[in-house]
Amino acid sequence: MTASSSELLARIRGSRRELARLLTRVENDQAVAELNELYPYTGKAHIVGITGAPGTGKSTLVNALAKHYRVQNRTVAILAVDPTSPFTGGALLGDRIRMRDLSGDPGAFVRSMATRGSLGGIARATADLVRVFDAAGYDLIMIETVGAGQSEVDVARLAQTTLVVEAPGMGDDVQAIKAGILEIADILVVNKADRPGVEATVRALRAMLDLGHRAERVAHHGRQMKVDSAAPVDEFAAWIPPIVQTVASDDKDEGIADLAHKLEKHRQYLIETGVLKYREQARITLELEDRLREVLLQRLIAQVGRAQIAALVQQIVDKRESPGEVIATLLARSAESAETRG
Repeated sequence: MTASSSELLARIRGSRRELARLLTRVENDQAVAELNELYPYTGKAHIVGITGAPGTGKSTLVNALAKHYRVQNRTVAILAVDPTSPFTGGALLGDRIRMRDLSGDPGAFVRSMATRGSLGGIARATADLVRVFDAAGYDLIMIETVGAGQSEVDVARLAQTTLVVEAPGMGDDVQAIKAGILEIADILVVNKADRPGVEATVRALRAMLDLGHRAERVAHHGRQMKVDSAAPVDEFAAWIPPIVQTVASDDKDEGIADLAHKLEKHRQYLIETGVLKYREQARITLELEDRLREVLLQRLIAQVGRAQIAALVQQIVDKRESPGEVIATLLARSAESAETRG
């Protein structure tokens, strides 16, 4: 451990204000050096993603889970992602209002963040904020997504355990199948289970699970994840997502202990079967591809110049060239620019 990394760790582990300031710098892409320093000290936290349609009670469920873990003296960090308005550029960041029970608790940290235009239910900086919380020593990190519905799969790439939250009366049986729940969920949660129709919801989810392929698939997280090593478990040993019924409200916390138990069982499964390392390898592969794509795109734009790109766009609009021809032109100009500098 270098002196700088030791000092940084001491600051964010000893001061919530220092941790909050670092999170802000990370979100604004101003803390590359600090992230590099902290990276060797990550990998200990259990990262849980919570997704589901709006109105299923995700925030209240996260609050109830966090209270359960705090009773056990386990530290909890919560990242609540809110959508950014495409018109004003603002975000409400109001999920913490539903988590007021955690205010003032030194072992719980709630951070709201905006998507800033990112699709898939989470923000571009979410992975880096998770790493900061991990290095800061939090036992459990929960990521609550926007609640964007069927397109919301990115959280499953980032989380080790993904909870998909359903609720009675949110749609018919076909809607649950359309949402791709089987391909995303490690645990299915039927929240608001004291409402009428809960039996039908559970029955529809069980039927869907029975129809699904039971192999362990890292590719089930929304994009194909190709890794060199084969999956460490076969289809008969793979994890079958359990269905947990909960009632999370201001005056009720039913089923929360059972859900926490299922979370622990899933983490043990990941570790004992080697699936955790397999998923991590696949996730890092995709993250590197995404980051390389972004860096190379910005470099190409800088090399060619925005004025030339605008002129090429106009050629596409005027039907003088196709998008494929323009891409070939851009790559050629980028190569010429690199050779000139060389």
